[in-house]
Amino acid sequence: MTASHSRGASEVDDAVPAGTRPGRRAARAQDASRAGRRASGRRAAGRGRDRSRRRKRSVGKTIGITASALVLIVAATGAVLYEHLNGNIKSVAISGAGTEKADAFGRTPINVLVIGSDTRSSAQDCQLGGDCGGGPSNADVEMVMHVSADRSNATVMSVPRDTVTQLPACKDPSTGKTVPAQTGMVNSALAYGPACQVAAVHQLTGIPIDHFMMIDFGGVVSMSDAIGGVPICVDNNVYDTYSHLKLAKGTHTLKGVSALEFLRSRHGFGDGSDLGRTVAQHMYLSSMVRTLKSAGTLTDPSALYGLADAATKALTVDDGLNSITKLLGLANDLNKVPSNRITFATMQTMQDPTDKNRVVMSPAAHNLLNAISNDQSLTTSSGGKSAADAQATSTATATPSPTQAAIPDSQITVRVNNASGITGRASDIAQYLITQGFSPDSGSRNAPVPAATTSIHYASGQQAEAQAVARALRIPSSRLREDSSVSNVTVVVGSDWSSGTTFAAGGGGSSKPAPADTKAAVAGANAQTGDQKECAQVSTYATVEVNGVAMTPTQAYADSPNVRDSAP
Repeated sequence: MTASHSRGASEVDDAVPAGTRPGRRAARAQDASRAGRRASGRRAAGRGRDRSRRRKRSVGKTIGITASALVLIVAATGAVLYEHLNGNIKSVAISGAGTEKADAFGRTPINVLVIGSDTRSSAQDCQLGGDCGGGPSNADVEMVMHVSADRSNATVMSVPRDTVTQLPACKDPSTGKTVPAQTGMVNSALAYGPACQVAAVHQLTGIPIDHFMMIDFGGVVSMSDAIGGVPICVDNNVYDTYSHLKLAKGTHTLKGVSALEFLRSRHGFGDGSDLGRTVAQHMYLSSMVRTLKSAGTLTDPSALYGLADAATKALTVDDGLNSITKLLGLANDLNKVPSNRITFATMQTMQDPTDKNRVVMSPAAHNLLNAISNDQSLTTSSGGKSAADAQATSTATATPSPTQAAIPDSQITVRVNNASGITGRASDIAQYLITQGFSPDSGSRNAPVPAATTSIHYASGQQAEAQAVARALRIPSSRLREDSSVSNVTVVVGSDWSSGTTFAAGGGGSSKPAPADTKAAVAGANAQTGDQKECAQVSTYATVEVNGVAMTPTQAYADSPNVRDSAP
């Protein structure tokens, strides 16, 4: 499967490199901090060895993605630089992206959409990204970061940019006019603002989105420079002539533009599609957090200020995260999760039957989406990779699950039977399914007899399709029934579902689906945990060109001795 070679990916919104000097209040605080360190020097010397051991044990003990690294930087600065850093943050309101329900102890999960924008709105972004002809922004990186209600584990799921889906109606912020719902690539919703992009991912996945964080090309460069570089390993020589990434086999420390080239490379890894790029991005982000922790950067006031300044300038967030105080609260939650209990995964997809350069969400993805919605961990309590071990990153191409259906949602025809006794229930739900991307041939009718409970019936071999419908309607999988009397997936609306187009909202009980099979959830998802240190696998396909000749990235490296490497 080959995905689109359209201009592609990085991480994300207006960013200015660090360098602003702190004000007098900050300077006085820093002087006091230095004085305190001198006064405690002799005491600290006696404890140095113990602290060193503790630092080693804490390496990587945090969320292994860009968003968490940024908020940890902000968290460590405290209130000293509050006013200056607070003024750096840009925010946008979001709504209608669902809400999480509290568990039995009153705790709620957190879902943050991390967006990488390919905007060329500034001269810096235009130079870094190339293709300066203008046009709308796309979300070339989309990661749903889920932190569990008890803060013991997390899942970071990438949504491939080439995924075709039904996009929601959104208001164009530049014109104020409403853009009708339409079919398109999921990343194109960013053209109508980050709130529209949040709504598109929520509609595609069914996962409630509480917050978002967005960063652009310039932000990636300024952040990687401020960090001082991130170690990355590649398993062979690689030259991606599109992103300009050129590295010899082995480990390199990437910063600035070279880091951006790595994160943008879609032709260098896996099968040359966006699917391989998401895996490489997961490796970079995990390594970045490990680097921050192991280098002691978060305890060095002078280095910390530059990082915090760069981070807050690089970010655009939702109004729920628009202050240092709010970011501190999120940071405290994120910092509780050990890296060996973070699962990185890519939403399972399959080739779009109407366009070989695009993908659609696979029915195999429903277990992963349900696991996230149901707040299920994909690792064991000890950090063991019970779900992710067999799926540790070894290839960058999603592998279909054995139970995966051969058709996408758009080709699943659903019959909705009204057995509730309430007029119009079946037609409302059938229309809702069509707007969610199911076949326009779906329809409704009255059931021959009333039913007290709602259920979904399917013919032999249609279980995956039935699960897709259940996910869209948020009907527990315990309500699925194999039924030889039906030829299409059939929803029977019972009297327990009196209103609304999703089962829980209409009084059907909990909004969370029945527990998902966690091993099935990561099948074909290129799953890895945040503590894994592996080399990105260079593509063995002819994904690039040199002088008009198609070749592999390794061949391109050998044929381009005069092109300077991205890093020594």
